[in-house]
Amino acid sequence: MALPKQRHTRERRDRARRELEMTPTKTVACPKCSAPILPHHACPKCGEYRGRVVLKKALPKLAKGKKSE
Repeated sequence: MALPKQRHTRERRDRARRELEMTPTKTVACPKCSAPILPHHACPKCGEYRGRVVLKKALPKLAKGKKSE
């Protein structure tokens, strides 16, 4: 197996690692519920996109044996 004849400089090593760096996701606030959402996506909390309801949110189902008050 071949071995490198010279070692890479710290600058070259760090430059290569910088490409793998993760960046935080850009989010915007939902105009209705102020939840953080991705731009150009429907809000997962309230189901609205550009002032229209596009996702119908189902009510949470109750577990068997429990009664709602």
